[in-house]
Amino acid sequence: MSEGSQKKSRRSMLMVLGAFILPIVLAKLALTQNWLDYGVTNKGTLVENELTLQKLGLEQTSLQETWLVIYSLPAHCDTHCEKTLLSVNNSYIALGRERPRVKRVALSPNPLSEQQIQRLTENSWTIITTPNLVKNILPQPQVLVVDPLGNVILSHKPPANDEAQAMFGKEILADMKKLLKYSRIG
Repeated sequence: MSEGSQKKSRRSMLMVLGAFILPIVLAKLALTQNWLDYGVTNKGTLVENELTLQKLGLEQTSLQETWLVIYSLPAHCDTHCEKTLLSVNNSYIALGRERPRVKRVALSPNPLSEQQIQRLTENSWTIITTPNLVKNILPQPQVLVVDPLGNVILSHKPPANDEAQAMFGKEILADMKKLLKYSRIG
């Protein structure tokens, strides 16, 4: 074998080895360096501790056997709070044919204004005075997703600025669509 063909043979062998070894090395680096998200498909935060409607003090029969989107309102519902309510409402409307499976609930620590109550009841929100247990467990305003068995599954924190409201609504919609698609209850 001549020296030129031997170099060509070695180069071919190195290229073949590189084609097989390089993807394995890159995959190992991606795993060890956490370059990828590990199977996160939900947009909200999964509630890790067991949290139920009963633990929150919300044992109303009208809230059972349906999916719930609960917005725990801040102490004073200003324009930012109203925009968050609108985002949640728009997400509900975007559910389309799945809407009858979902109920919206607003937990209000303080009485709302007549205009706010009228807007919420026009959109068929259920308004409940925030129980003390909820104030202790959920000190900050957030949107909770509850399954028909009364288990709180996901939590979404309302955005700090008004520009992120559209994305916030899309995240709730994506989570609800996925849950309703795979659920056979409610």
